Amino acid sequence: MFWLVPICIVALAAVLIGVVVVNKDGSSDSAASETPDRSAGSSGANGSGDGTDQTSDEPDFSFLERHDTEDTRAVGDDDAPVTLIMYSDYQCPYCANWNDETLPELMDFVDDGDLRLEMRDIAVFGEASGTAARAAFAAGEQDAYLEFHNALFEDGKHRSESKLSQDALISLAEDLGLDGQQFNQDMNAVTAHDDLETNSSEAQSIGVTSTPAFIIGGTPILGAQPTKEFVDAIDDALAEADATDSANGATPATSGGQS
Repeated sequence: MFWLVPICIVALAAVLIGVVVVNKDGSSDSAASETPDRSAGSSGANGSGDGTDQTSDEPDFSFLERHDTEDTRAVGDDDAPVTLIMYSDYQCPYCANWNDETLPELMDFVDDGDLRLEMRDIAVFGEASGTAARAAFAAGEQDAYLEFHNALFEDGKHRSESKLSQDALISLAEDLGLDGQQFNQDMNAVTAHDDLETNSSEAQSIGVTSTPAFIIGGTPILGAQPTKEFVDAIDDALAEADATDSANGATPATSGGQS
């Protein structure tokens, strides 16, 4: 018994020293494990494991640009020199915040013919998000996508799940002056479901698991970064487009944003 207590103390000390050494070496760092979140805030742009971290070796995603003249949810000229793709969810608070603070600033580029916005509504938060995405599709069929989209993110806030029910969305459409019966048909049409599936599958294929996520001129940006980050990214993409046009003997594009 005389030796038992010192031996236990020595054994405990050895275990503690081992834990300290392991943590110092970084092989058991609890901070390296984070809970997945389906909303990407402004701090998520340089995260890893999602396929959208910005490094010198990042891929060029410009092949995802559609430039479809029939795309009712696209805003801006289909031949604009820079395209911004946005993957968004109507239950995402960061998407609502971006829509309120940043989108109005980027419309200067759109109005000047320098930027095209291609909106891809997806459902990472569940069924209500999918219903809202199909409703936005239906609004687009009546040439009111952006108006409906902005109404869902009014004042920079997203609607509660109960306000994203089919009846609530039809009521919103009618409040905006849309044909409620036609809206209901389009929202529940096979094309609306197929469109949602196409956009969701596309997002998953490039590793987008949280919203908002963006691609500007082929370069990914994750999260609702400050407005200046988007303005700078668009200016850089415009400069690159100018350089390409100059090399090919074409008329350079002009920047319409504010730096």
